[in-house]
Amino acid sequence: MKIAIIGAGNMGGATALGLKRCLPEDEITVTARHAGTLEKYSKAGMKATLDNSEAVRDADVVIIAVKPWLLHEVLSPLLPLMDGRILVSFAAGIPAATLKEWTEGARLSGVYTVIPNLAIEIGESMTFINEVSGNEESLAIVKGLFDSTGKSMVVDEKQLGAGMMVASCGTAFALRYVRATMEGGIELGLYPKQALEAALQTVKGAADLADAHGTHPEQEIDRVTTPGGITIRGLNAMEEAGFSNAVIQGLKIWK
Repeated sequence: MKIAIIGAGNMGGATALGLKRCLPEDEITVTARHAGTLEKYSKAGMKATLDNSEAVRDADVVIIAVKPWLLHEVLSPLLPLMDGRILVSFAAGIPAATLKEWTEGARLSGVYTVIPNLAIEIGESMTFINEVSGNEESLAIVKGLFDSTGKSMVVDEKQLGAGMMVASCGTAFALRYVRATMEGGIELGLYPKQALEAALQTVKGAADLADAHGTHPEQEIDRVTTPGGITIRGLNAMEEAGFSNAVIQGLKIWK
């Protein structure tokens, strides 16, 4: 299966590197506006070109990874070349009705809005998929593609915003927690490198633990919070400072 990624920015580039982990390098073509941007993809064995049309002609799946306000401008000249292709748009906030309007008359196999996160680069993305148009076969192809780079979930259009906040923006939110934990660890006496390593491993371990057990987070929290112990005192101090409410309010800015 040949993949064209139009736009080697942060997310497009991360997707190219993530797909390289599970596809032959020569099946991935990456485009960008500037030759310098493409150097690392060429060195990694991927096809790289400044010509979007060239990339699309050989592709089975075309991923448009540009800013939402550029999507129509980039997509329009490519549609006549995309007969039988699957279109994947990374442009958050473009309604399905708008995508249908823009692709009307094009003979595409399917149109999908997809919201991955930066961990796609290392095969650990949480990706949300919404089918704008398509069929079981094209959906299976898209879901299989993003399952190979982490986990994916097919959702209704109205859930895409929540998915973006929890999983895509959520990468920044989680790392801000890591930074805060690191700073606290340094204040308590750890060296910066020690604090960072400990914070990252602890967050990774906690997530893996809850995932492996299939439990609600509070069940694992209960296993650590000894009555009268320091964990519950620490949790209560965080809540008094507004921890949970701050997280929820940060997620709700999408509305």
